[in-house]
Amino acid sequence: MTGVPTPLVAASGLVGGYAVARWTRKRPLGGVALAAAGAVAARQWRDVAGSGAAASLTGLYVAAFAGSHPLAKKIGAWPSVFAVAGGVALASWAVERRVA
Repeated sequence: MTGVPTPLVAASGLVGGYAVARWTRKRPLGGVALAAAGAVAARQWRDVAGSGAAASLTGLYVAAFAGSHPLAKKIGAWPSVFAVAGGVALASWAVERRVA
């Protein structure tokens, strides 16, 4: 495991990806940040919890990104991003804690 906890990497990818896209007004650049953090998180999940858990958590990461869009229409963009980031971080923590 690297020095940065995986739940923090995953949550930062979701929040950071949105922030980069919003502040630069370049959605693809936000996607690069999102994907880079997702790749780092997936590698750490695999190393800590195995391939199956990594696949599940990576799927959750992608689903959280996709789900934040309709959720944003109901509660606002930033609250939506923070909600899904928190959910992914919590799931990551729970899976990693279970195998530790």
